[in-house]
Amino acid sequence: MKFKFLLSFLLFFGAISLSHASFPVKRTVATVTTTNISTSNDAGASDLYSPAAKSGKDKWVGVALWFFLGVFAAHRWYYKKPVGWNILFIVTLGGLGVWAIIDLINMLTDNF
Repeated sequence: MKFKFLLSFLLFFGAISLSHASFPVKRTVATVTTTNISTSNDAGASDLYSPAAKSGKDKWVGVALWFFLGVFAAHRWYYKKPVGWNILFIVTLGGLGVWAIIDLINMLTDNF
């Protein structure tokens, strides 16, 4: 009985993750405009082009959500990650902590 439940659980989340992008997606070409920013500190200019800056999400809000509400995958909902993966994060308790630590490292290095 437990094996059937586990198998159906894995099948369900596999179907959710595969069906997330199985519908036709309209492709659009985005034009990128760059501006020259002259500052005395070049490290500050690199922050303008980080993934977190592009998405408009504050890195420290994500870290605070990870710290206080990490069990409920609040940081993943904040960054709008796929629903199936967020639910799997909650059910597995952040991959027994490993997935949660990886998320924290990715948030701090602006790769989330």
